[in-house]
Amino acid sequence: MAMVEHQQQRPSVAKVLALITLLPVGGGLLGLSGVTLAFTVLGLAVATPLFLLCSPVLLPAVVVISLAVMGFLASGAMGLTGLSSLSWILDWLKRLPELIEQAKRRMGEAAGHATQRAREVGQSAQSKVQESGR
Repeated sequence: MAMVEHQQQRPSVAKVLALITLLPVGGGLLGLSGVTLAFTVLGLAVATPLFLLCSPVLLPAVVVISLAVMGFLASGAMGLTGLSSLSWILDWLKRLPELIEQAKRRMGEAAGHATQRAREVGQSAQSKVQESGR
């Protein structure tokens, strides 16, 4: 039986250094996220009774403020859309003479090609008529 050699692949130095560097950073961030979750749950537990007592006032206030913020954001978005549309239209109108010239040139070229093709077809038909007459 032939011996099969298994080469052990060793991690490169860069990978080891990256692991050594990122392990404490990742652990620290995981710890911070745990602390943040704990304080969030604690804050919610403390604030829930206050929210329940003030809910008849807070809920309409939140709705009104949310609608106002959405209205301002929608207004700004529509204003930007209108300005960009006007800018696009003005740019298009500035290029309109150039576009018309391009269209005229293309139509002239197409007419020239059609005329040339009609001449070729006419000559071909004429030569076939002359050949059939002989």
